[in-house]
Amino acid sequence: MNSVLDPAAIAREPVQQRAKARFERILQEAEALLAEAGLSGFSIPVLAERLGYTRGSVYAYFPTPYAIFNALVQRQLVDLEAIFFERAEELGRMGWREAIRAIIEHAVTFHNERPVARLLILGGAVTDDSYRAQELTIERMGSLGRALMKRNGILLPTNPDIAALSVDIAVACLRRSFFNHGRITPAYRDAAVQAMIDFLAPYVARQGDKAARKRMR
Repeated sequence: MNSVLDPAAIAREPVQQRAKARFERILQEAEALLAEAGLSGFSIPVLAERLGYTRGSVYAYFPTPYAIFNALVQRQLVDLEAIFFERAEELGRMGWREAIRAIIEHAVTFHNERPVARLLILGGAVTDDSYRAQELTIERMGSLGRALMKRNGILLPTNPDIAALSVDIAVACLRRSFFNHGRITPAYRDAAVQAMIDFLAPYVARQGDKAARKRMR
């Protein structure tokens, strides 16, 4: 994959305080517009009109709509990661199945409360840059999951990255629910939990077999 980022898909973050305030105002209104009109109803001219700004003043920070989408995706993903890392100690005290259910519950609540997160994360990446951001988040969430499993005495393989693959599987369930229902339903939440548990169970069982063999030596 090309590692060079497209400048047109990257926000130009200002350094001056007044410009920062305008930058934040644009992102806030962009999020509101996306929540109301979706991707098909979003455009920089419409956004500028809602703000009472010239189009040029928006383009100065965001060369294309994709620069806005990427900036919003990054912020949503940072917020999502923070939820899990803030609860890492709590999750670490749980059994691995209980921790998986808690993780999925947190993810479901996050997305159901944030329509733009559902649209930009579960709806699929809109650019290569947002795709990379989402995949890096999945990788980091997998690392957190691997650490939680290790606390339960379970060491997951890293090649392939079983922890990250388990997160991918859960995300696929949430995306299917968004596609079918516009939100994450209890049935798809439970499917995500069961899919992760079923995927990880053989690796957990192998760890148990290894421990049993060691005790018999």
